[in-house]
Amino acid sequence: MDTPTLTNIKNRILGGGSITADEAYSLLGADHDELCDAAAEITTALCPDTFDSCSIVNARSGRCPENCKWCAQSAHWSTGCDTYPLIPEEECMTVARYNAAKGIRRFSLVTSGKAAKGKALDDICHMISRVAGETDMKACASLGLLDFDDLVKVRRAGALRYHCNLETAPSFFPRLCTTHTCEDKIATINAARRAGLEICSGGIIGMGETPRQRVEFALALRELNPVSIPVNILIPIPGTPLADTPPLTDEEILTAIAIFRFIHPNVYIRFAGGRQKLSPEAQLRAMKIGINGGIVGDMLTTLGSTIDNDRILVEKAGYKF
Repeated sequence: MDTPTLTNIKNRILGGGSITADEAYSLLGADHDELCDAAAEITTALCPDTFDSCSIVNARSGRCPENCKWCAQSAHWSTGCDTYPLIPEEECMTVARYNAAKGIRRFSLVTSGKAAKGKALDDICHMISRVAGETDMKACASLGLLDFDDLVKVRRAGALRYHCNLETAPSFFPRLCTTHTCEDKIATINAARRAGLEICSGGIIGMGETPRQRVEFALALRELNPVSIPVNILIPIPGTPLADTPPLTDEEILTAIAIFRFIHPNVYIRFAGGRQKLSPEAQLRAMKIGINGGIVGDMLTTLGSTIDNDRILVEKAGYKF
């Protein structure tokens, strides 16, 4: 049997079909411009023209017992990041109302630590209920490796979507973190789905993985069926073990985004942290070939972009903000 061409694969996807794992790996050998043009066709044909914007509040920062090598908030590394307990409820609501007034569609409470538990979780759930009830934004949560019962509490509070990043290819994850496993994350994701929550799961590229492992990462995410995939580009943070990691080129990043779109033709693929690593032209190209959502405003421990600047870029790419 003849090997399918890039055009064959694209046309199959446009017709409602899917790409095989072998075909996905083969895209690494495709002409870069042709790959990106094909991904742009898929994005235009199969994705909504409204940009799925979300913003976050870093509701608890630092002192995390996990040893994720990329993370400024891990207690294992000396990074000088802000460290504080759960923020006051009114502070959360001030941030939420600001984002709602700017037209942001989703708002997520994010906490450091392996899992939010006990009174902290109860307090967070109350904040979620207020975000859901007092603003027009859809409430989301990213509270670590929660069990099913706690995820039911989050859903009953009013959250519609739960965020738990797979982070990277399963074959690469053990080189980056040893205090929990890829399987732990998958268990949380499956429990969140059983609790009635949509799944937001992505991760970080540029942590030293190979191009094939980026494809492996995208294929592993397909098994989890997320509705949203945040793509972070590593920002090497001084004090972490990845501080001296060489940056990806614009072409490497765009190739990864294009392949993600081939593997996930209908999913929101969103810019998250690190997109400032791309040139303005490459950011715009990324939004043409696959990025149709984004975390806007500041990003946890690293500076993101202002909402107004994001709106300009989104509309320039042809989306409704």
